[in-house]
Amino acid sequence: MVIYHAPVTTLRGEASAAAAPDALGAAAVSAHDLARRYGVGATAVDALRGVSLEVLMGQLVAIMGPSGSGKSTLMHLLAGLDRPTRGTVAIAGTDISSLDDARLTRLRRHHIGFVFQFFNLLPMLSAEENVVLPLTIASERPDRAWLDELLARTGIADRRSHRPSELSGGQQQRVAIARALVTQPTIVLADEPTGNLDSKTGGEILELLRACADDYGQTIVMVTHEGRAASIADRILFLADGLIVRELTGASSGQVLEVMSTLQ
Repeated sequence: MVIYHAPVTTLRGEASAAAAPDALGAAAVSAHDLARRYGVGATAVDALRGVSLEVLMGQLVAIMGPSGSGKSTLMHLLAGLDRPTRGTVAIAGTDISSLDDARLTRLRRHHIGFVFQFFNLLPMLSAEENVVLPLTIASERPDRAWLDELLARTGIADRRSHRPSELSGGQQQRVAIARALVTQPTIVLADEPTGNLDSKTGGEILELLRACADDYGQTIVMVTHEGRAASIADRILFLADGLIVRELTGASSGQVLEVMSTLQ
């Protein structure tokens, strides 16, 4: 298969230095000593207690852990949707912890793609309009060759004019994945991407995410509670009580679930 590589979109003006690295092996996202405390005094809750990690360009990394382990908090901090109590996050070499809200919004727009459990498509827009929405918001036009390649690769080229209500759950998630990829972001953050799908459709979505990492060199960080989903990852990070307590590489679904059973 011939893979089309569209030009990487960079931030404008003052933030242009945050362009994504152009070679595998560079860090797409890194975090150092991340801590997040909610509340004060005796009622304070430490959702994260000092997490450090580095995800290289082109890696697919899964994050697992029991409920309350800090998975969602970590995802929010990596995305710049929340601020750490302590520590730093860098995306494509830019420390996002020091950015003001306007610059952080611009960085997210061009460097981070999101895939959610419940798709988050706008019901009044067609599939194609949902896909290009990040560019529309930025007043940019899509590269037509890249858009056509992306719609074909995600399996929705023949559904581009359909609205979400006319699509199955799996097709809606394919639209959401294409939307996350349309700007060729530095990193895609996927939060339980198969959590609202049946087993067969979920498996197809996992194959698509794996293919995006393999074929496009797309960096993906995925929060999941499913052993099957985690088993497609290059690395699996296990959280417990706000800390990374274990890491596996090339693990089977059974091995993932065995580790998870020790963390409950």
